[in-house]
Amino acid sequence: MTSPATNVASNVAAGCAAPDQSAPLPSSVDLAKETVITGIVRNADAEVVGGAYVRLLDGSGEFTAEVVSSPEGVFRFFAAPGSWTVRALSRHGNGELAVDATRGVNEVTLNVATV
Repeated sequence: MTSPATNVASNVAAGCAAPDQSAPLPSSVDLAKETVITGIVRNADAEVVGGAYVRLLDGSGEFTAEVVSSPEGVFRFFAAPGSWTVRALSRHGNGELAVDATRGVNEVTLNVATV
């Protein structure tokens, strides 16, 4: 029998306590009640950017959360419906995107570029 801690550990990125950003949404997530902001970080050549620090800022610009994008460039946040900003900081540059999130899955592409 597998313990709950083992199940959680299997969805955690190596070397970090953050959930694996590219893991599928758990079946227990009720998308009629939850708001998920998910996406892929890409560089100027449309290549995925893994290891980017992706931040979620609320409608007033206040920092709310941060995750590291997966090797496939994937990130995910659980949030409330409303206006958010997703910002990425990476060795390929930085980028930012305004998101008006609604219940369910809100998919975005976050492009980064050097200034």
